[in-house]
Amino acid sequence: MDAVRQANVDLRVHDRVALDEIELYSEMLSAVASAERPLTVDEIDMVLGIGHAIQS
Repeated sequence: MDAVRQANVDLRVHDRVALDEIELYSEMLSAVASAERPLTVDEIDMVLGIGHAIQS
């Protein structure tokens, strides 16, 4: 980014959608990293906060 454009950047402005997507992605990566096997669709839905929780 050149100096002129950098001077016009308001650091208080955030892309809320992008930040939310990054948070979801990091939650998914954490779940996958701690899993001992591939996640099921129901488990992925639970990590993302959609669908129904897994019932035992």
